[in-house]
Amino acid sequence: MAKQGANVERKPVLPGSVLFACNLNTVRSAMAEAILKKLYGNRIYVDSAGVAPAEEPDPFTAEVLREEGFAPSASGPKGFDDLDETSFDLIVALTPEARARAEELTRSSATDVEYWEVGDPLAAPTGGNRDRRLAAYRELRDTLRRYIENRFGAAATAAD
Repeated sequence: MAKQGANVERKPVLPGSVLFACNLNTVRSAMAEAILKKLYGNRIYVDSAGVAPAEEPDPFTAEVLREEGFAPSASGPKGFDDLDETSFDLIVALTPEARARAEELTRSSATDVEYWEVGDPLAAPTGGNRDRRLAAYRELRDTLRRYIENRFGAAATAAD
């Protein structure tokens, strides 16, 4: 006989705050921030930062986010020192450099650090071709969405 409640679907425990971090805060972490904000922005405080933030946002990031109804951050790239909030329940590092910085920052705190190894569309061999570059950015966007849904729950359950 099956245990009572054995068929009950368990929802992931959501952290109260999440920081996504990468090198420049223009592509990977900026995309992840926009995706998680749309899915869980009313239940999780979400932000992003770069180890050495770029001066300007990446226009390809904004374009592929808007294609799927995600809103790019209006604040533009920022570094760890530019964050309004400095206490996070979870930091998701998307580059080895960001992981090292996150681990350094959280040595004396109860913050969890996860490393998600994702590709860099800037490193993809596109030959300067706009369509191939956009394809690489779309692949990253879709990969990040899968990672986010695996970690925090599917989009369909986000409103629950």
